[in-house]
Amino acid sequence: MRQTGKLDYIEMPATGGTLDSVKAFYSTAFSWSFTDYGPSYSAFSEGLDGGFHTDASEGSLKPLPVLYSENLEETLGAVTGAGGRIVKPIFSFPGGRRFHFADPAGNELAVWGE
Repeated sequence: MRQTGKLDYIEMPATGGTLDSVKAFYSTAFSWSFTDYGPSYSAFSEGLDGGFHTDASEGSLKPLPVLYSENLEETLGAVTGAGGRIVKPIFSFPGGRRFHFADPAGNELAVWGE
């Protein structure tokens, strides 16, 4: 069951190889299965849902923990009120809407909602 503030998804880069090579590795080593969403993104559901992407932009070169929110605007206010820095304001993506923020240590996370 999804709850506001709980880790819900993780996105990881596949820029050090190809998406096919990353999928082949996890399929062979751990029997993971994947759902492709275009040529540059493939999702998995293996305990914790997540996906690999081939976006080589600077902000996407590290794993991105994604939290869930029942009310995205309210959570954005809570993040900024606690001292978080908004990296990407709320935007739409396939599956919902989300924003990215940096915590006081500089870690980037995202929050998504429907």
